[in-house]
Amino acid sequence: QVQLVESGGGLVQAGGSLRLSCAASGIIFNFNIMGWYRQAPGKQRELVATMFRPGDATYGDFVKGRFTISRDSAKNTVYLQMNSLNAEDTGVYYCKASHAFTGRDYWGQGTQVTVSS
Repeated sequence: QVQLVESGGGLVQAGGSLRLSCAASGIIFNFNIMGWYRQAPGKQRELVATMFRPGDATYGDFVKGRFTISRDSAKNTVYLQMNSLNAEDTGVYYCKASHAFTGRDYWGQGTQVTVSS
């Protein structure tokens, strides 16, 4: 059974930081592109960051150097360090695993991030 369990969300003031974690089980971690997506109220879900191997991270245009994705294969965990948060970063942040060879996707349940201005 595949599980992606996000944690680390919460309420933070504008300009603050949060670190999200996503612990994966039931998948071969190193065969999956791990990603973070977010969805704000009334908006479509959008890409935040993805990573397959160290050094090949991609980011949404709005990130502008504020966020960093990383992964730890020993812990089957992907992280998202978010700095300089602003109110527009408020939303539910989802972890996604995409199998690099089959294309099969799995989603976590999401973690709420709220940035107060």
